[in-house]
Amino acid sequence: MEQPTSQSRKAIALFLLITFGISSIYYFLVIHTGKLGSGYGLYVTGLMWAPALSAFITSKILKRKIADLGWGGWNKPRYMLWAYLVPLIYSLVAYLVIWIIGWGGFYNTEAVMQIAKSFGWDHLPNGVVILLYFIFTGIIGMVSSLSTGLGEEIGWRGFLVPELYKNASYTKTSLIVGFIWAFWHFPILIFADYNSGTPAWYGLTCFTVMVVSISFVFTWFRLKSGSLWTGAILHASHNLFIQNFFSPLTKDTGHTKYFIDEFGAVLPVICLIAAIYFWSRRGELNQLGSDSAPAIK
Repeated sequence: MEQPTSQSRKAIALFLLITFGISSIYYFLVIHTGKLGSGYGLYVTGLMWAPALSAFITSKILKRKIADLGWGGWNKPRYMLWAYLVPLIYSLVAYLVIWIIGWGGFYNTEAVMQIAKSFGWDHLPNGVVILLYFIFTGIIGMVSSLSTGLGEEIGWRGFLVPELYKNASYTKTSLIVGFIWAFWHFPILIFADYNSGTPAWYGLTCFTVMVVSISFVFTWFRLKSGSLWTGAILHASHNLFIQNFFSPLTKDTGHTKYFIDEFGAVLPVICLIAAIYFWSRRGELNQLGSDSAPAIK
């Protein structure tokens, strides 16, 4: 009989092979146009759902139940709430640093005017427009963001994290998943416009540090709650506030692209601090069998 480690390695290898196989179709389509928004955004949506499709196929091949990917956890709503708030907190801290130091300005008047025009808020003061946009983005925008983020999370946190955690520590699991997750993005970072216009080596370095760092956060919530939904909410909240709120509202002061967004220097540092914080609480995952059991069943 095969040892659990051997079985897990085969399961992980199969999952990654299928994930990158499906993803390659969408890599080609996006790279062919050079734009992330090509195909009305459907190429990117397909790419983000590749890990989920791979998790379903892999589960079928291995004769596992798709229900075991971690769909529960709603009986622990505090984790769902914190999954929403944590990306808002670390992105807010990052952009406050940027605005206060002057690496970027608050706020981009042109962007606010465009928002006001789009929503029909032309008659309102800019401060009110920003507040209302924050509310609409943070509530209604989550629906759209969650619909795409879920695709990745079914694969990364639903399948890969629990599979690795069967035979690896929290730290090792977070690092491995983080680097795989970052590498999966590389083709569209290098060959398409998923970047902020900085040199490729710079953007890749910042992005990789950020992704590996938040992998510690995502893994902690997955194991603590036993639910992939925490990952989906974290992912949706991260993308939503950084890409749709804070970055657009930041005024370019000359070299701003080197500091803002997922490809600038500030967010990775703040995410690294968040990673250290959750890493310091890794002992809770070993102590709470009831909380972590669903993830390692």
